[in-house]
Amino acid sequence: MAHTILSFILMILMLLYFKIANHFNIIDKPNGRSSHTEVTLRGGGIIFWFSALIYFVQHIQNNYFFFTGITLVSLVSFWDDIQSLSNKIRISIHFLAISLVFYDLGVFHEISIFVILVIYIAAIGFLNIYNFMDGINGITGLYTLVIMGSLLYVNKNLQLFTDSDFIKYAMIASLVFLFFNYRKKAKCFAGDVGSIAIAFWIIYFILKLILVTNSVIWILFFAVYGTDGVCTILHRLYLKQNIFEAHRLHLYQVLTNEYKIQHRLVALYYALVQIIVSGVVISLYQKVHEGLIFTIVISPLFCIYISKFYLLKKSHLKLNHGS
Repeated sequence: MAHTILSFILMILMLLYFKIANHFNIIDKPNGRSSHTEVTLRGGGIIFWFSALIYFVQHIQNNYFFFTGITLVSLVSFWDDIQSLSNKIRISIHFLAISLVFYDLGVFHEISIFVILVIYIAAIGFLNIYNFMDGINGITGLYTLVIMGSLLYVNKNLQLFTDSDFIKYAMIASLVFLFFNYRKKAKCFAGDVGSIAIAFWIIYFILKLILVTNSVIWILFFAVYGTDGVCTILHRLYLKQNIFEAHRLHLYQVLTNEYKIQHRLVALYYALVQIIVSGVVISLYQKVHEGLIFTIVISPLFCIYISKFYLLKKSHLKLNHGS
């Protein structure tokens, strides 16, 4: 019953946000590098912050640092959705927010300085990769549901590391967002405020689970995004491009833009592959060496990503032949 009420409240908040976004013209206009073709309301992902707020109000005694952190990244991201900010400002706020999570989880007391530096780079990198991957209808909402669902399963069946409702609030927010976004013509996009906020939420859970289990295997719960994101960044660095500028080189962009595969179908592919990956990780946890699990998971994902170059070449050949 409580979750039904939460869904109802979030639905109302989303509809109220639409009125505000319409009034203040908070929209996403397509450009040459976009995967969409119509003007759409932006910032619908603010629903994730609202869900976090509701949970915080109900559990105010022990979530100060997390909520402060997600508020910081949501605020700067929403501001960036309305009026572009410099990368220095955004990265500085991300660093501060991640620092609050580290303090809350006791990272500064338990891990060496070198490892902490690596985690900073990985966490801030993941925030931005999650944002970069948010480019087609449904991909952020579906992928988030898979990650949170995987975490919920682990929390209930393998290792209790947080309040299950804390995970469910993120999942309910994803479902409400998908109601408006997982359509042929989306009512709204998540915007930076949505993708960054939910990425921050995921980082908090993953890091907490890693610390509780003393195992890094859980980062594979976002292996699909991670492989696509990291490989695309390396590809763009090779091409000497600015990695912070918009582009069309992610695999999902090639599938939707070059091969005209329906957005919702591509988003579903990403979610289904991550479900398989999460299932492999959960089934092999504590049964197989972690290094082998990483190899089993990353190798095929890398091969799938590499297929992008074949698809691009084939698409260009077809285009040149047609002209």
